[in-house]
Amino acid sequence: MSETQTQSNTEPQDKHELQRSEYRVRIAPLPTINIIWSHLTTLYGIYLILSGQVGWRTLIFTWIYGLCSQIGAHAGAHRLWSHRSYKTKLPLTLLLIWWQTISGQNSAYEWARDHRVHHLYSETDSDPHNASRGFFFAHIGWIMVRKHPDVIAKGKRLDLSDLENDPIVMFQYRHYKILAAILAFIGPMLVPWYFWGESFHNGFVMVIVRYVVSLHMTFLVNSWAHLYGVRPYDKNISPAETMVVALLSGGRAGIISTTVTLWHDYKSSEYGTHLYNTSTLFIDTCAWLGLAYGRKTVPPHVIEKRMQRTGDGSNYRH
Repeated sequence: MSETQTQSNTEPQDKHELQRSEYRVRIAPLPTINIIWSHLTTLYGIYLILSGQVGWRTLIFTWIYGLCSQIGAHAGAHRLWSHRSYKTKLPLTLLLIWWQTISGQNSAYEWARDHRVHHLYSETDSDPHNASRGFFFAHIGWIMVRKHPDVIAKGKRLDLSDLENDPIVMFQYRHYKILAAILAFIGPMLVPWYFWGESFHNGFVMVIVRYVVSLHMTFLVNSWAHLYGVRPYDKNISPAETMVVALLSGGRAGIISTTVTLWHDYKSSEYGTHLYNTSTLFIDTCAWLGLAYGRKTVPPHVIEKRMQRTGDGSNYRH
């Protein structure tokens, strides 16, 4: 099933009637504890790095593993499984599901489901990370509380048959906890210790540092890029173009308003600049290797017309 069909089948009939409903905020204990201790560990990890107590090979390995996790989240969970903006051959599908797993951002199925809900009900109680509830909630607070009932209800209404008919996505979904434990945490913790003698202690701390930094790179898209920046494509929506966050997130935050208005473009930008849009560079490289195909894109003249009709006149280009 194409993403166009998926979106049309799931478009709510009562979207214009959504109103902020009364509900009691409930803290999610385990996620909150995880957020607190992982951030404290990350601060300790930064101290270890700045004091020269972590080997250079471990630092390089951590950076590369973190980059792979970002590509897994953005080129995999976002552009492939959420928006179906391109297709992949089996080797690339397996690579992306591996890299998406090491991001530690839930399974591809859950990631795509929540992201589709976010697009359909942006900045309402049905939006998992509703930016109208403030920067902290949109950034990380939504992880620390129980989902709003509207988020759960709208998620159940989506047609997710394209994901449910994907054996690789569903295998990861069924076995996500054990896969994430091994691939995102235990494996990268043991590699520096086994191959070049890094202390087990440092290996553990750097795994947490990588995990937390990667989370914030993604979370900035939900918070900063929904509250600050220019809106060249549609001045009436919350998502904005933010170059600073784009550089930190590998391109995704700099293309967030493009994604909302031109959701099926695999580049999530009109020009797909490779300078900071690493996910586009990755997809294009895979296409050149014959591993990716069917890349969907929007002609520049269509984008120009949209900018002239609804943009804020900022003339942002990327």
